[in-house]
Amino acid sequence: MSTAPLQITLISETYPPEINGVANTLGRLVEGLRRRGHRVQLVRPRQAADPTQALDADLLLTRGWPLPGYPGLQWGQSALHKLLRRWKRQRPDVLYIATEGPLGLSALRAARRLGIPAVSGFHTNFQQYTGHYGVGLLTRLLTNYLRWFHNRSQLTLVPSAGQQIELQRRDFERLALLARGVDSQLFHPARRSDSLRSSWGLGPDDLAVLHVGRLAAEKNLGLLTTAFEALQASQPQRRMRLILVGDGPQRAGLQARLPDALFCGLQRGETLAAHYASGDLFLFPSLSETFGNVVLEALASGLGVVAFDQAAAGQHIHHGHNGALARPGDESGFCEAACWLLEDDETLRRIRLNARRHASHLSWDGIVVQFEQHLRGAMQPQPEIGAGVELAGRAGETRH
Repeated sequence: MSTAPLQITLISETYPPEINGVANTLGRLVEGLRRRGHRVQLVRPRQAADPTQALDADLLLTRGWPLPGYPGLQWGQSALHKLLRRWKRQRPDVLYIATEGPLGLSALRAARRLGIPAVSGFHTNFQQYTGHYGVGLLTRLLTNYLRWFHNRSQLTLVPSAGQQIELQRRDFERLALLARGVDSQLFHPARRSDSLRSSWGLGPDDLAVLHVGRLAAEKNLGLLTTAFEALQASQPQRRMRLILVGDGPQRAGLQARLPDALFCGLQRGETLAAHYASGDLFLFPSLSETFGNVVLEALASGLGVVAFDQAAAGQHIHHGHNGALARPGDESGFCEAACWLLEDDETLRRIRLNARRHASHLSWDGIVVQFEQHLRGAMQPQPEIGAGVELAGRAGETRH
């Protein structure tokens, strides 16, 4: 396979400095590809911090619309004609379409018209989110649309083996695994801060029970409350505090239910890393993740992680060795796993050391190499892939 530099275009409705797992992953992939000598053009909606005129030749900005229920995130408006004009003048070797909204769909349509290979990424379980926002009847329709969309790319990349199996069961085609990495130099136990812990009202022997992530319905945060109460009941002699890092529509409700918890809001970079490292336990009750980058960040920071046995946790945590797992949906098992970590100090110390040791080998460099190989593979001659992508209105159709 050729090793010549590629002209790659990445299309996404979210990108740094926006804070979410998809944006973080895409930022790492783009940075890694550019370090390897590839030219990467980015197509995304305009963000508030962008200048009026884009000065970067490798950045194409489109109009964005607010995403309901997700303040700070947006859909990208369809840009079919703009993309056709751009790619006729300067044709990419391959596209990576990271999101399935109007912007991603217009990129897929333009790619098919021009015969440009397109790889798609399944980054978010939007079809699972609908039930949490009072529109459960749309779940089937959205699943059909996602299958229709991804089956018209040369390849769809998924972040975990479990996700791959789930999509195969739903008749998604041509799936390949692209795992995630973690910056284990940024997220490091050495960033533990006694002064930060003191500001949380905690001393050296007290416990900081941490959660990092979006405070939203799909994150199953009711279990966070239940698990923390179980920890307090199991260890009444120990002082502990629940620390939540992140923001979202459920923040006000959680603050009302958890008056003693500390809400730190959004954090970035070294400050975020210090928050992780200054914790002791990490509770991750979500059941809707395609991966869950925060799990790797917590492991790299040397925390005792409690999660359900799926996505990133199922892939990287070995129960009793470097973390604690519960069967997906088993809430009592989740609480029991959390309490088990605190049964004796030596157990928690060993788990935390093993967590750091495991995560220290999960660099982004190898992930970027795999990503490049997938993009090159998509450029090879392919059998004809389902026609009719221009008929966007037929999103529920799954076979021709």
